[in-house]
Order: sequence, then structure tokens, then C-alpha cells
Amino acid sequence: MPRYLRYDEFGGPEVLDLVEVDKPTAGPGEIVVRVLVAGLNPVDYKIFRGYVAEVFGATLPSGVGNDLAGVVESVGAGVTGFEVGQRVLGGVRNEAVADFVVATPDQLLPTPEGLSDEVAGSLWVAGRTAKATVDLFGLTDRDTVLVSAAAGGVGILAAQLAVRTGATVLGTASPRNHELLRSLGVVPVDYAGDLVANIRAAAPSGITAALDNNGRATIDAALALRLPADRINTVADHGAIAELGIHGVGGAEATPADLAVVASLLAAGDLILPVDEVFPIERSADAYRALEGGHVRGKIVIVTE
Repeated sequence: MPRYLRYDEFGGPEVLDLVEVDKPTAGPGEIVVRVLVAGLNPVDYKIFRGYVAEVFGATLPSGVGNDLAGVVESVGAGVTGFEVGQRVLGGVRNEAVADFVVATPDQLLPTPEGLSDEVAGSLWVAGRTAKATVDLFGLTDRDTVLVSAAAGGVGILAAQLAVRTGATVLGTASPRNHELLRSLGVVPVDYAGDLVANIRAAAPSGITAALDNNGRATIDAALALRLPADRINTVADHGAIAELGIHGVGGAEATPADLAVVASLLAAGDLILPVDEVFPIERSADAYRALEGGHVRGKIVIVTE
């Protein structure tokens, strides 16, 4: 029988339980997708731990995950643009870690030829967020932009998209990821120690924008470098948005067309998104433990086959 990752109480990865369920059917306006890959995001564990469950519509019992890639299994009445057997990527909140999900057309995109399912299944949140944050400031070759957590899922895409604008891009990361960032045209900055001094050493003339994917330390460093609040965006510290008057633009501000651009660039080899670890669905709890442990290069994914 089809499998579905579920939890009946809020808590850590230990509350996640792989259960058997009936295979879903596609009603009018719906598409059933056979999931091959589910990409993990930090918001997933913030939901099942109960921190932001209400915000993201999770009620007990609940499924897990959002990002996915797979193949169209069946199509309901009235659906156009999708057909059985078609490869798709998408996002279905609190449902993605499963053998099958029910989606609507606005939750899916065709997977471009040449894009692996592992990368396609990691894109819905990270790709949209990266594109929206980079587009926010209209970067040009006159800009020097700081991207924090630049080896993570959102950060590595945002850093590369920023490089494509012609801007000089600084990316914070641990030393083990510095050579990777250099290979992508990003100036690596160690986040350990005196972050302000490290940024100054990398950009003596200062920075003109900051894309924060990590948290308050990045925001405080940007402000210490006299960057105006309206040139700072965070997707990691929502409390700082109202407190400091900075931007909080994220994936919700991106369109499906924006994500399609990112997917096409990845398929063409013009961007990369590393997949750090791959876990079978039976080890979903271990996958989330690895994600919560931090220091992930790119993405962690769960596969069903």
C-alpha cells in the first residue's frame, strides 16, 4: 500500500511515523502525482515541532513536507496542461513526503528536460525564495551584495542569481564551502569570529545590499557596516522585519514563472544546486535530524524508490 509520513503529536523527528494509506484519486481540478523525491526545508521541522504549525495550516494528525518531484499518475476532470506520465515538480504543504500526493495545477510545473528529480524536488521553496530576494533590489554591476548561508539551499541559488546580475557577491559560509563558492564567482566570507571585520576585509568599499538566509548576526553586521535598513532582506529572522524596518520578501512573492526561470537555468547547467544527502523514505526521521544538525551544502532529499 502507499506510504505517507505523518505525526499525531508535535515534537522532534521521533514523532514522525511512516504509515500505509489508500491510494488517492483525482477529483475535478486535481492531479495525483507519484512522488519520487521530496526535498526538505527548515520550515518543515518548525511545523512538526509546533512552532509555526498554525501559520502553515498543520492540524493533528498531519503530513510532512512541501517540495516534491515525480510523475503524473492521474488527472481529474477539467485539468489542462498536464497528462499522465508527465514529469512534474511542485509544492504541496504538509503532504509531500509520501508515495502519492493530490495537487492542483497551480502547485505544479513541468520538470524541464535535463533536470534531475533530486534537484527538481528541492526547488519549490528554495528556488522561489532565491529568485524573489535577488529581484527585490534590482541588482546591477554597481552593487556589492552580501548573501548569508551562501552554501545552503536558498543561499547558493541566490548567490548565483546575484552573480548573473553583474554584482560583486560575498557569501558567508564555513571554510569547507569556500572553494565551492569561489568556483561559482562568489567571494567567500567566514561567518566565524568577527563577521563585520571579515566582510570589511572582503569588501573594503562596503556593501550595497544584504540577503539574509541565516539570522540576526547577518542583519546586525549589515547595519554595523552602515547599510540602510531598506537594503536588507531576511527570510530567517521575521522578528527583525518590524523591529528594524527591513524587508521580509520570500518565496510567497515569487510567481510560477519565476520558478520556471530558475528550473530552466538549472536544467541548462547555468546554475547548480548540490544535493548533500539522499535518504530513503523509511529513514525520514534521520533525514530531518541531518537537516536540523545544520551545515548542509545545498539540499537534503527523501526518495521513495
